[in-house]
Parts: sequence; structure tokens; C-alpha cells
Amino acid sequence: MVAGHLQEKNDFYYIVLSYKDADGKRKTKWEATGLSVKRNKKKAEALLLERRRNFMVPTAPAEIRLDDDILFSDFMLKWLEVTKSTVQITTYASYQGMVERVIVPYFRKRGIKLVDLKATDLQDFYNKQLERVKANSVIHYHANIHKALKYAVKIDLIPTNPADKVERPKKNAFKGSYYSADEIHALTEIAEGTKLEIPVLLASFYGLRRSEVLGLKWDAIDFEANTLEVKHIVTQASIDGKKVLVQADRAKTKSSLRTLPLVPPIRDRLLMLKGQQDTYRRLCGNSYNREYLGYLCVDEIGNIIRPNYVSEQFPKLLEKNGLRPIRFHDLRHTFATHALTSGVDAKTLSGILGHTNASFTLDTYTHVTSDMQKTASGIVGGFMEDIFGKELKPWQENEKPETEP
Repeated sequence: MVAGHLQEKNDFYYIVLSYKDADGKRKTKWEATGLSVKRNKKKAEALLLERRRNFMVPTAPAEIRLDDDILFSDFMLKWLEVTKSTVQITTYASYQGMVERVIVPYFRKRGIKLVDLKATDLQDFYNKQLERVKANSVIHYHANIHKALKYAVKIDLIPTNPADKVERPKKNAFKGSYYSADEIHALTEIAEGTKLEIPVLLASFYGLRRSEVLGLKWDAIDFEANTLEVKHIVTQASIDGKKVLVQADRAKTKSSLRTLPLVPPIRDRLLMLKGQQDTYRRLCGNSYNREYLGYLCVDEIGNIIRPNYVSEQFPKLLEKNGLRPIRFHDLRHTFATHALTSGVDAKTLSGILGHTNASFTLDTYTHVTSDMQKTASGIVGGFMEDIFGKELKPWQENEKPETEP
């Protein structure tokens, strides 16, 4: 049985296992228990004992040779290894999850060689996955497989890419939820004074993504010019089963780098927050966590507010206070919906949200533009009724006002 102990971190228990690998080197492995420190010590200890008993020391993976006999499942693992140094860590984490948990188990069970892989094999895989996940997930699987097979063609392992011949499923229509003005008002009131207050305010009134909210630093806030610059993100990735905090001076896309006006109510709240953080830092002294100095979203002792905390605590906040359940990301949709219905044009909104272009914004928020079209139809219908004495609607295109012969 391997050695191990419990470690408290961010109010949660973690299991820390210590073992020697195949080369005799001492290794440490952290595993999240998902148990909060409060009233869960016995459960955590029981889980620790179980993991120590059942833990198997990982063996060094066999070298995968790139030749004609390689299985498609093994090739995907090799491609994953090659790709690791060429993409962002969050992108690699996404690739790893899909490849190791979904693609490899399916194809390894079937023993299909890379050179024997056919479009029908891929189509069968997609159809099987559609029985358990949405089309958007299968589209991501297809993208990974297509990239991997493109690499196989490039290094002359196969002559053509079988993924080119596969019909990928149609993307699911976007169905975002959004809050009314009254619901947003209620939300900001119940969030006040909690760790979620600033994330909720900035997501609701600027449409910022979770990673953008948590990545805001004080050097991005200009209180003289009254601007807020979105240029840094904080997100989380799972690499080899371990959650890693990613801090990067970049945004989702080039268009995501943007400067927004600092409106007076938000400006006043941020000035208050800055004063509060200065006070906490003086009171805590050496106990204050200086690793995250400069970030807006930190707690009283300087610990950064992590992405998973926001995702886990936001629905709990809503449920506790009787508010309709929505995702944190839906606050971004709420902002966009109210902006469009208030008359903000798509091009301007696209810039505020950090979208690549206005077309993407319009495609994403078709539910809003559809309602706007109906409103416009009513206005035009009333205008036409004044002229012809009969209200006309777009769906009555075959009905025309009767005219005298």
C-alpha cells in the first residue's frame, strides 16, 4: 500500500499519494476529493484509505512506433504527444480529454489499424456517440480526428484523410437563457458582499466571459481615462487528472482583446474594492497571499477566486435565494440580449463582446433578432393598416389588398 495523506487547499480536501515509479524515482500524485473541509474529515480519511489500497503505480508506456501496423487508437495517443508542445495548455487539456476518454477506448476495442481506417468506421463512431452526447460534442471529436489524420497524411502514413469523406452532424442551435432586468437587479443584491459580487457585476454589465472576469488586473483599469481593458485571462485545465490554474496575457481570440468604457456605478464599486483589498493586505501582513497581487477577484487573504469556484457556487447562490437557475455564462447572454433589444447595433455589440464579427453575434442571438423582427413587423403592420385599412404581416405575402378592377 502506497503512502499518502490529506491536504487542505482552498477549503477542500485533496489526497496526496507518494510512490516510486518504475525507475525508482519518488513521485507525488494529487487527487481532488470534491469534499469540503467542513464536516467531511471522516469521509476524506475513508477515501484516502481506499485510494492507498487500490492505487496502482503507473508503468512506463510502451514506445509507440509509427509504422504500417500501428493501431488507430495508438496513433491518436502519439498525435496527442506530438501536439502537446504546439498548442495552448487549455487546448491540449481539451484534446487529451476527448482522445483518452472517448476516442481511444472506442477504437482500441475494435482493433482497427490506421492504414485500414475507413470513413464508415468514423461514421459508425459518430453515430454511436450521438446516442449519448449532443451533436456539438461529436463535432469536436471529428475536429480532433481530422487534425490527427491530416498529420498522418503529412508524414506519409496514409495516402488520404478518411475524415474528409465523413458527414459530420449539424451543430445544435444555440439556446442560451437570460435574466430579465428585475432578475438581474435581484441577483446583484443577493451577490453583494460575497465572493461572487464582482464576477456577477462584470459579467452582467459588460458581458465578460468567466475567464476574462477572473483575469482582470488593476493595471487594466484606468480610473482617469475611465476605461477597462480586457487582455488577460484566468482559466483552469485538467492535465493528467490534475487541475491546473492557467494565467495568460491573452484572450480567447485576437478580437477578444478590447477596451471598454468604465461606467460610473462600476467605477465606484471598483474603487471601493481597491480600498478594501489594501486594508486586508495591511491587516493580514505576512499571512496575505502575494502570489496573486494585482488581481481584482481575490478573497480577503489574497487567494484568487478560481473558475471552478464560480461555476460551483453560482447555481448554489441562485437556489438558496429562490432565483431561476441559469449558468454563469448566461449572464453574458443576458447582457447581449438587453443590449440588442435596447437598440445597440450588432457591429457595436460584437466589439463589446469580443466576437470575431457581427455575423457571429447575429447568428448567436437569433432569438433576439427574431423578436425584434416581430416588433418591427407590428410597427410596419400598423403603418400599412393606416394606409390600406388592413394590417399586413410578413407571413401574409400571398394576401394583397383587394383592388377594384
